[in-house]
Amino acid sequence: MSGRTAGADPGEVTGERRQLLNGAYRLLGSLAEAEDAVQEAYARWYALPDPRRDEIASPGAWLTTVTGRVCLDVLGSARARRERYVGAWLPDALPGHPGHPGRPAGPSCDPADQLVLDESVTMAFLVVLEAMTPAERVAFVIHDVFRYPFAEIAGVLDRTPAACKQLAASARRRVRDGSPAPAGGQAETVRRVKKAWEAKDIAALVDLLDPAAVMTAEGGGLAGAALRPVAGGAHIARYMAGIADRAPGLELLERPVNGTPGLVARRAGTVLTVAAFDLAADGRVARIWVVRNPEKLRGWAEDGAPSAR
Repeated sequence: MSGRTAGADPGEVTGERRQLLNGAYRLLGSLAEAEDAVQEAYARWYALPDPRRDEIASPGAWLTTVTGRVCLDVLGSARARRERYVGAWLPDALPGHPGHPGRPAGPSCDPADQLVLDESVTMAFLVVLEAMTPAERVAFVIHDVFRYPFAEIAGVLDRTPAACKQLAASARRRVRDGSPAPAGGQAETVRRVKKAWEAKDIAALVDLLDPAAVMTAEGGGLAGAALRPVAGGAHIARYMAGIADRAPGLELLERPVNGTPGLVARRAGTVLTVAAFDLAADGRVARIWVVRNPEKLRGWAEDGAPSAR
């Protein structure tokens, strides 16, 4: 999650924030929770007496360990909270810069602008991470994504390096079993889905969807969304056409979602829905994740337009 620093230079300590935030988001799937975890780690760092801070040879490693422990605690309590959540809970959908899988470059106060959007932050990957135990998730993300040695992950999980290695191996199997081989042409497939959806062409949508496709929608009780996943390409196609019938004036836009091609739906400039896609090996859509909770759409305002509130 973090590079190495020497000594306790304030600039170097502060410079760890981006790496810590990237790690925490992948661990938690929530940008707000990730930011809180990193803030908590820094609060603990600055609460240390000066002599204690001076003794720490690698502040970056210390901050990584503390952030990991905070995330582990949050993951433990998040399961109970998400069981009470209205409908499905999905990881935060993050906007990317059009034409580029990451966020715009340059200084920004927006935490989302500090995230690197790569294959470890796609919606498909984050959903697989959600199925892991908290310890598996921490061991896997910190080791496989951020290349941290198991000897140091042991300090995060309070387990032996061998146990951490086993946790990461178990998580790796989950990723392998839960993530099909990437299919090319996602941008073109999403474009065709957009056109068929706009035309309410159920037959075209069925052709684009895997027969075993699953759509999961999140409204959080604050926006209309199916409370259970919609399974089957034909059922999803009819559901999508029904949405188009009930939402006149809805504008569909092709936009990167967590670094991969997706769709954004807005009305009168207000973003109402963000959809992420995953393709089967044959190039048809296998999974659709639809975020409609307005609290998760605040970062999606475009060109000064408001997001849903």
